[in-house]
Amino acid sequence: MSNVPTATDTKLVIFDGWTLRVHAPANRLAAPRMLVLLHGWTGDENSMWVFTKRLSPNYWMIAPRAPHAAEPSGFSWRPMQVGAFGGPSLEMLSPAAGGLIQLIDGYSASVGVDSTQFDVIGFSQGAAMVNVLGMLHPNRIRKMAVLAGFVPAGLEEAVHKKPLMGRRVFVAHGTRDQMIPLDRAYASMALLEQAGAQVTYYEEEVGHKLGAAGMRALENYLQD
Repeated sequence: MSNVPTATDTKLVIFDGWTLRVHAPANRLAAPRMLVLLHGWTGDENSMWVFTKRLSPNYWMIAPRAPHAAEPSGFSWRPMQVGAFGGPSLEMLSPAAGGLIQLIDGYSASVGVDSTQFDVIGFSQGAAMVNVLGMLHPNRIRKMAVLAGFVPAGLEEAVHKKPLMGRRVFVAHGTRDQMIPLDRAYASMALLEQAGAQVTYYEEEVGHKLGAAGMRALENYLQD
C-alpha cells in the first residue's frame, strides 16, 4: 500500500470561512468516501496527518482547523472560557459539530465527493468531537475512531436513544496518559456501549498519543 502524503504534501484550502488541509486521491473515481481528521486542543489543520501514513491513498481526506483560538497557541473546538474545569461539555462543542456537518456537506459538494456517510478520526478534544458527531448525527458517520479521547458531559439523553446501535467504534488509549486518564477512557467506552456501539478497544503502554501498534490497529479498523 502506498503511503498517504504528509501535511507538507497536501493542499491548504480556505472554504466558507474554514481553514483546512486536504488530500485528494490521484484517482478521484477510486475514492470510496471522505475521511475527516479532527485535531486536539491547541492543534491545527496540520496536526492529524501523522495518523494517515498507513491509510489508503484512495481516501479523500480533510483536516479542518477548529474555529476557536486556544491558549497559549493553536485552536480549540470550543470557545475559551476562563475558570472552566472538567473538560468541554456537549453544550460547548455542539455548535462546532453543527458547523462541521455544514462544512463537510458544502466542501464535498464543491469537489463532487459523496459524503452522505463519512469516516472520522479524532485525537483528544478532537476525539470528544467524534463522539459528539456520532451521537448527534449517527446516520452521517460510517466509521469513527476515538484516539486518546473521552465522551463529553451532556450526552446522557442521546446515549439512552442508542444512536450507535450495531456501529463498530474504534477506541485507543495509552495506559500512561496523564492528560486524559485511563479510567476516563473506560467510562467513555461504557457510555459508547450503552449507546449501542460495538467497541474495538486498543490499549498501549504509551502516554497521550497513539503508538506504532495502535496505528496498525487503526489501519485495520479503517480498511473495509
